Amino acid sequence: MEGPGSFTIFAPSNEAWASLPAEVLDSLVSNVNIELLNALRYHMVNRRVLTDELKHGMALTSMYQNSDIQIHHYPNGIVTVNCARLLKADHHATNGVVHLIDKVISTVTNNIQQIIEIEDTFETLRAAVAASGLNTLLEGDGQYTLLAPTNEAFEKIPAETLNRILGDPEALRDLLNNHILKSAMCAEAIVAGLSLETLEGTTLEVGCSGDMLTINGKPIISNKDVLATNGVIHFIDELLIPDSAKTLFELAAESDVSTAIDLFRQAGLSSHLSGNERLTLLAPMNSVFKDGTPPINARTKNLLLNHMIKDQLASKYLYHGQTLDTLGGKKLRVFVYRNSLCIENSCIAAHDKRGRYGTLFTMDRMLTPPMGTVMDVLKGDNRFSMLVAAIQSAGLTETLNREGVYTVFAPTNEAFQAMPPGELNKLLGNAKELANILKYHIGDEILVSGGIGALVRLKSLQGDKLEVSSKNNVVNVNKEPVAEVDIMATNGVVHAISSVLQPPANRPQERGDELADSALEIFKQASAFSRATQSSVKLAPVYQRLLERMKH
Repeated sequence: MEGPGSFTIFAPSNEAWASLPAEVLDSLVSNVNIELLNALRYHMVNRRVLTDELKHGMALTSMYQNSDIQIHHYPNGIVTVNCARLLKADHHATNGVVHLIDKVISTVTNNIQQIIEIEDTFETLRAAVAASGLNTLLEGDGQYTLLAPTNEAFEKIPAETLNRILGDPEALRDLLNNHILKSAMCAEAIVAGLSLETLEGTTLEVGCSGDMLTINGKPIISNKDVLATNGVIHFIDELLIPDSAKTLFELAAESDVSTAIDLFRQAGLSSHLSGNERLTLLAPMNSVFKDGTPPINARTKNLLLNHMIKDQLASKYLYHGQTLDTLGGKKLRVFVYRNSLCIENSCIAAHDKRGRYGTLFTMDRMLTPPMGTVMDVLKGDNRFSMLVAAIQSAGLTETLNREGVYTVFAPTNEAFQAMPPGELNKLLGNAKELANILKYHIGDEILVSGGIGALVRLKSLQGDKLEVSSKNNVVNVNKEPVAEVDIMATNGVVHAISSVLQPPANRPQERGDELADSALEIFKQASAFSRATQSSVKLAPVYQRLLERMKH
């Protein structure tokens, strides 16, 4: 080292020598001419290498049996030499250059697979790797990081779950690939908030807490920086099971849907969530049930079955107008809006979780499958009896019964009754103007509440646009509050409102058709019907005759 030449030495600091285990240090000191000399030669390269030449993934040939020294230069600027951190660089000498490192480094002779084979703590991992066929990868060329689960890590997993994964080649391969990073990552290069992608595709958050390294916030690395010729191994004492190896039950356990999952379990639907059935679960988040859960009966079970789609979907492939078949026999529609993706009245509230056979969609409310046309919905709700009469009088019944995509802002009976008597009478005396007003309440596309942002301009069948907005979970149309949202129909959606909307410009008023004279009396009968308190009320003969007349 004092003679002529050009050398590079990676010199361990005094602290590095002092931190060596006593038995290792004694071995070196007791055999200076062989052990210590060989160790020092392994820290040397027979040429001058400056830091700007130290590239990530390169191997330098040492002066000990031409053994490789592994260099990694990470994006954060940290440089490691066999996972020892470069502390001070480029100390020039007359015959070379010195780099100060924080560890005494040793030769690396085994690949990752060979280390797994000889470590007793990897007995279960060894069997899993052999069963998956990943041994070829782990003994081949390349640079990987193996987050190697110990026997203890496997023992922490419920036997039923572990046996299921070990017996499923695809799930097993995903499990193991989730423990392999695509490059060698030494502990010294890990800083807080580092995101690393596994071979399986999952992103792990790797960081540090004090002196402990963490994975996804947990200090589970028990032994770090075991070097191999094709990478580095960190021992971990907790298994990292990816979503792709989980059942729907297991996915839900880590999501905000525990209340919904309890409902599925109580309804006797557990087999759908733990088997190998391809499906997508639409699970409402826990906050949906803040006021309680529905009783478990046949109706609830059928409703829950309609939260299960007969295919394993990914939300990124859903498109507007798509229909989805449920286990309950219903067809659900997909609505894609600027900032939301909804299935009927319920919108996706979190990223998908895709499991082995099923996918979990976290939804923002219980889903309501459509039960009939818009006209059926209105007729089935006593609050809208006056609106139904008006629709029939205006000749719009066929429109709201046929296939289509409508958003109906439906004035309740109270909304009509709140109109000034003269204005109401004037409207009812002109069937054409009545139709014009009603068409202004009907949008030409389906807009559920979850698809409404700060402002949506919805074109009406009348021609003018409705201004629909949502703020603090309150929906407004033309600045009027909506009393109830998202009453779903097969050809649209109904939103109940407490006022009658007026178009921006009044249309010319004309005399109505032959039914106009009957409109006022129809409304009187409808209003009386809406105030009935009996559970079953027969229509007055006059009202029945008028309704029959409007059918012809």
